[in-house]
Amino acid sequence: MIHMRTRGTGRPSRARRPGARHSSDVYPVRPASMTYDDIPHLSAKIKPKQQKVELEMAIDTLNPNYCRSKGEQIALNVDGACADETSTYSSKLMDKQTFCSSQTTSNTSRYAAALYRQGELHLTPLHGILQLRPSFSYLDKADAKHREREAANEAGDSSQDEAEDDVKQITVRFSRPESEQARQRRVQSYEFLQKKHAEEPWVHLHYYGLRDSRSEHERQYLLCPGSSGVENTELVKSPSEYLMMLMPPSQEEEKDKPVAPSNVLSMAQLRTLPLADQIKILMKNVKVMPFANLMSLLGPSIDSVAVLRGIQKVAMLVQGNWVVKSDILYPKDSSSPHSGVPAEVLCRGRDFVMWKFTQSRWVVRKEVATVTKLCAEDVKDFLEHMAVVRINKGWEFILPYDGEFIKKHPDVVQRQHMLWTGIQAKLEKVYNLVKETMPKKLDAQSGPAGLVSGDQRIQVAKTKAQQNHALLERELQQRKEQLRAPAVPPGVRIKEEPVSEEGEEDDEHEAEEEEPMDTSPSSLHSKLANGLPPGRAAGTDSFNGHPPQGCSSTPVARELRAFVEATFQRQFVLTLSELKRLFNLHLASLPPGHTLFSGISDRMLQDTVLAAGCKQILVPFPPQTAASPDEQKVFALWESGDMSDQHRQVLLEIFSKNYRVRRNMIQSRLTQECGEDLSKQEVDKVLKDCCVSYGGMWYLKGTVQS
Repeated sequence: MIHMRTRGTGRPSRARRPGARHSSDVYPVRPASMTYDDIPHLSAKIKPKQQKVELEMAIDTLNPNYCRSKGEQIALNVDGACADETSTYSSKLMDKQTFCSSQTTSNTSRYAAALYRQGELHLTPLHGILQLRPSFSYLDKADAKHREREAANEAGDSSQDEAEDDVKQITVRFSRPESEQARQRRVQSYEFLQKKHAEEPWVHLHYYGLRDSRSEHERQYLLCPGSSGVENTELVKSPSEYLMMLMPPSQEEEKDKPVAPSNVLSMAQLRTLPLADQIKILMKNVKVMPFANLMSLLGPSIDSVAVLRGIQKVAMLVQGNWVVKSDILYPKDSSSPHSGVPAEVLCRGRDFVMWKFTQSRWVVRKEVATVTKLCAEDVKDFLEHMAVVRINKGWEFILPYDGEFIKKHPDVVQRQHMLWTGIQAKLEKVYNLVKETMPKKLDAQSGPAGLVSGDQRIQVAKTKAQQNHALLERELQQRKEQLRAPAVPPGVRIKEEPVSEEGEEDDEHEAEEEEPMDTSPSSLHSKLANGLPPGRAAGTDSFNGHPPQGCSSTPVARELRAFVEATFQRQFVLTLSELKRLFNLHLASLPPGHTLFSGISDRMLQDTVLAAGCKQILVPFPPQTAASPDEQKVFALWESGDMSDQHRQVLLEIFSKNYRVRRNMIQSRLTQECGEDLSKQEVDKVLKDCCVSYGGMWYLKGTVQS
């Protein structure tokens, strides 16, 4: 192959000697008919070791197609309003552009520049083939200017904030001696290579145009000085041998190819490998794949029967899709990068996860960790290979059920089912799984009708809770009657009303269930006085003798009460929105069928918070606030039993009348109420527990929109 490119052969004056290195410059983003020959070249520079070239060319600002306003705007963004020696565009107008080179190939031994003149072909070896593309580094400079201006503005704003003399702890660290492996990683890193490239200095050049006499003189070196055939006695090879010397075999080129990263796969190189290796590499990289996708990657000329034979050696069938085998990902003598567990244990745990997905589309990570006794990171790696997490449901298999493959290849499905039966027996023996508690042995690739989703599990739990509701109500009624029985004096008869108390309670219960929750702040404030429901504030029986849904007599209420108390012990102030978010995270960590999945309403959650010793703080939000109704409902722990209760109560009273306050106001109020001078550490503790600071002002946690 002969590469010809004579345009743009400008050379520095010092390169005018035989044996100099030649490079071919290509402009891939511009047609060959639109040359840069007549455009003024302002500067040129080169980094010889990296073969990197930069050219600056002028832009015709008088051209009718040139947008002058846009050019002025770009110059203003890059250089700012003040122009100096370091300005990119001294004329305050984008009047030039920079071209930066990149290598098209790392091995140019098979390329040469050729000139055909007077029946003779003159070949000149090429040292490099460069592509020149427009450089947009001026945009990076404009972004840097913009960030500097933003930093200056923020610094100006922060200088107006209230200054606080805080003692900052300084940690002194000593660097450890660098190991050989760490040094190799550092040398191969992208940052190190960029730093090495930046260390090479630029060499400035003089550019001579295409029609310049010095360029013409330079081009003469592309012609062989000896035109007589007698002088070229070294060309004694046959044409085929000479062609072989000019174009060496491709194997030599492959030796010089850089080693690609392990996670990068070249399809061109992949197709040169045997079919078995292609399937193994693809499955190891993708981990889960339908058979149709695998065939499309291998190409239309590959026999599907051969692919089926090969895929069964490196993968297992799960829900009609192929999942790479565990021993391919964890070869012998390897170990876990997280816990150091040997490969044999990892393969066994991952096989358990794969087997669970043959039984259902959903898997719970906590169940897998309990059975396999592996750390959470290893179990998460197993699941991320073949599933995606769903909030409040678990991990769902990543691909849909492939029923088409199941119907088309029943023999493969039967063979895979036999393999899974053997794996199941091995797992039962290793993990001591009780067969009564094991799920029914389904066909390994049964259809979607046998799958149980997370929604169905939640629905079953809700149904069971509703069935037990009547029983719990009767038990509660019996306890109330037992408590009331001793209070009746002997010989006193109680007049019975026509309507039974149980019927009234059922009606009240139905009314409470059908009543929609009013989330407006005014309604909630009227119903919750001093942090307690009206019934409790008056000292009477709760809700006319009917216990609220947050009553501690039910398992659901006890679980909810425990969650609320533990949460407010860690975070003293929470909005209803944040509390609901934490509760959803708590639900996601619970196993399916837990009592809390029976359905917790917002009203029940608020009642439980108030019953747990918390109070609602009526923060006066500004009229233009963007906070939602749930974000405007702020609850705080009133008494925790520590020495800071009094300080925290004073602070909460301040915020019941102010949306934001300054630190000096808080300190003076604490000193006035507590009757003693508090230390800075005590004030810092109560502020850290309940507040956040923005712009020199203090807000209750969750009340300021970040």
